[in-house]
Amino acid sequence: MNGAFHEATVTLVDGMHFTGQTGADGFAIHLDAAEEHGGRGLGGSPVKMVLVALAGCTAMDVLSILRKKRENVTGLVVNVRGERAEEHPKVYTRLEIEYRVTGRGVSPAAVERAITLSIDRYCPVAGMLKQAAPITTRYQIVEAA
Repeated sequence: MNGAFHEATVTLVDGMHFTGQTGADGFAIHLDAAEEHGGRGLGGSPVKMVLVALAGCTAMDVLSILRKKRENVTGLVVNVRGERAEEHPKVYTRLEIEYRVTGRGVSPAAVERAITLSIDRYCPVAGMLKQAAPITTRYQIVEAA
């Protein structure tokens, strides 16, 4: 392999419940199958964890960019919805990301630019996924009390 690489490991706990770990950082992630596939709801499904990865990746980018622009952001919620194909392997065919930015006097232009930079340049999860499915974004700014 050329360049940097990452590692992940999953270990069976019981039934279809696994714990995942990335590299040597020691953080446990719980994964489980849906009940109809033998799971017990003890963790997220791997395919849904892709949505969490996308939300987390772009959220960190957007927050970092807005902070560098000295925007007064006091909260950020990122919701990702993925539409899946009906046939196996049931990949995501469309992804929608909604950002809810809370703050004081946050500039809409700054939020738009931060989202564009994240999706088009910085977020590697978005970079991978947008090769397979279109990603649309929208945002809402909530004025903090």
